[in-house]
Amino acid sequence: MNEYLDIILRSIFVYFFMVIALRLFGKKELSQLNTADVILILLISNSVQNAMVGNDTSLSGGLAAATVLFTINFILKKLMFKYPRFSDFMQEKPEILIHNGNLDFKTLSKLNITSDELKEAMHEHGVEYFKDVKLAILEIDGNISIISGDANLKQTHYKRRRIHKNLSGIN
Repeated sequence: MNEYLDIILRSIFVYFFMVIALRLFGKKELSQLNTADVILILLISNSVQNAMVGNDTSLSGGLAAATVLFTINFILKKLMFKYPRFSDFMQEKPEILIHNGNLDFKTLSKLNITSDELKEAMHEHGVEYFKDVKLAILEIDGNISIISGDANLKQTHYKRRRIHKNLSGIN
């Protein structure tokens, strides 16, 4: 088989393997990276490099693999934009954590968000008490957005070590 066709097929396979693996194991881990996360990403990239390029360690082989990865990513982004059902499949939805001062303990437990972490997000938004939170949402990018009932407070974003989905299903 042509060596570049081999690189293209290997790169496509590795890309989709990584999408599935991150969906299953690490979908919430990419917003803010700690030391262990960075090490994991570096080791994963090193471990899959040979799977993509095989014995071809040339510049052109590496560029071919990178071009395939950029192309697949571009196509997937276009498909996700054009087809909402495909986007829903590829991404999760945002999660409501607090609504009108009431914590959703089931969702917090499912997402492994501690009360200390939620309080930290609230404090960064200038909110002291849960009862003062009109809405707290874990966004698709791992941010916790807090909307308070106080019109004088500035609304900001709290970065979390988790990633989530789009807001299309929330009213």
